[in-house]
Amino acid sequence: MDILNSISDTLFNGQFLESKVFYSLLALVVFWLIRRLLLMVFLRDRDVQVQYRIRKTVAYITYPLAFLVIGRIWFAGFEAVSTYLGLLSAGLAIALQTPLVNLAGWAFILWRQPFKVGDRIQIGSERGDVIDQRIFMFSLMEIGNWVDADQSTGRVIHIPNGKIFNEVLANYSQGFQHIWNEIPVLVTFESDWRKAKQLLNEIAQRHGTSLSESAARKLREAAKKFMIFYSKLTPVVYTTVKDCGVMLTIRYLCEPRQRRGTEQAIWEEILDAFAAHDDIDFAYPTQRFYRNDAEGKPGTRPDAIFVEAPPGEA
Repeated sequence: MDILNSISDTLFNGQFLESKVFYSLLALVVFWLIRRLLLMVFLRDRDVQVQYRIRKTVAYITYPLAFLVIGRIWFAGFEAVSTYLGLLSAGLAIALQTPLVNLAGWAFILWRQPFKVGDRIQIGSERGDVIDQRIFMFSLMEIGNWVDADQSTGRVIHIPNGKIFNEVLANYSQGFQHIWNEIPVLVTFESDWRKAKQLLNEIAQRHGTSLSESAARKLREAAKKFMIFYSKLTPVVYTTVKDCGVMLTIRYLCEPRQRRGTEQAIWEEILDAFAAHDDIDFAYPTQRFYRNDAEGKPGTRPDAIFVEAPPGEA
């Protein structure tokens, strides 16, 4: 009761109504002017991303300072009620556990920077481009889901900052800022697969060599911070055998946001190249009747296996 009476005496005396409100309003006006002045000075001739970061930084600095100053004005006898506020803060910590975890997540994101605004990330099952970052949550422009090749769905996803502590985070843009993409091309067993592989390799080199040189430079920079190394950054075509044909897989580097565009350009060249050669054909699941005596290799035909027995050995 003594603590509550002390709070009541501190807040609801005559001087409080005459002076504290005035000083509180004055402090709000001063901090508002400071914020406007800082934005006018630092936002001049800046691009959109830099302006966004400056606005956020100014807000993170001015709002807490204004809260502390106004709190000091209202609680002139703050020392007398420190015990009560300590108990109150402990109760709030239990009741507001989730918001506090999100606040800690926000501090961790600012400190360690696992991602920043503009990065393409995946956290848990959600993927998208980071478009906003706030104290309790960050926002993604969703990609994938029902849309192929990591393109935008148009939806904005809001994710609590606390997810950073218990979900796996993948950053498409961190490191050397490129990803590996693969295009599988299946040709029939009867096709000249060596010629097909040569054509695919030429197409991949046209689309991936210049990007590989850029990736190599960025990889050297990323190696200063992360243990990232690759022995080969140029495009390559791998050969495997599937049930209905020979699989030729193009593996090449691309920028995360250019995955679908590069894949389309490569596929169009593949279609044109294969159309010009009558000894290369695409394979697909189908059913056929195979006559070994007419279609098989000479050494595997029945007339080569079951030869006539020599005379006298009947």
